[in-house]
Amino acid sequence: MPVPSAEFKHALKRLSDKEKEALLLRAARRDAELYETLCYELLPDVTTETVFEQASDQIHELFAVGATGRLLNRSLTKALGKAIKEVARARRITKDKRLEVDLNLYTLRHIFENYTGQFESVYASFYTGTARLAARTTQLVLQNLHEDLWLEYKPELDDFLQQLHARSKSRSLKFVLPRELELPE
Repeated sequence: MPVPSAEFKHALKRLSDKEKEALLLRAARRDAELYETLCYELLPDVTTETVFEQASDQIHELFAVGATGRLLNRSLTKALGKAIKEVARARRITKDKRLEVDLNLYTLRHIFENYTGQFESVYASFYTGTARLAARTTQLVLQNLHEDLWLEYKPELDDFLQQLHARSKSRSLKFVLPRELELPE
């Protein structure tokens, strides 16, 4: 992403309010994420909760519509990848680390409630993607959130990790999932 130069900033200051408004509207029309970011920052009725609801609905739809067909494991892997991108988009809009963790947990809950039968498939990509998401979510909680929140998320994350470790594929992964995560001191 380019860094605005001093000349650019001075030229922007010289613009009238009407010209600034037109420029901003044109930029928002071209970039959907910029538009959503501006809505989040400027409109009082667009909150973190509404962004969470929109993103979780999108994630649910990705799995409902995308997870069909003859090659279910492949379509689930694609849906998982798109869900991770949706979580990243919501994080970029709000810059809220807890929202990212909550959306990751929503995705993991949805997978473990509906698609754990696909973990035993011959193809390991869906299992591996889910395991990486669980490990990444655990790291996000430990590194970016207050340690009191770790107590809130720990039982659910431990359950996900135990279910993943119980599968026969956990031994063949190239990365190691944490068996038990302790509260940081």
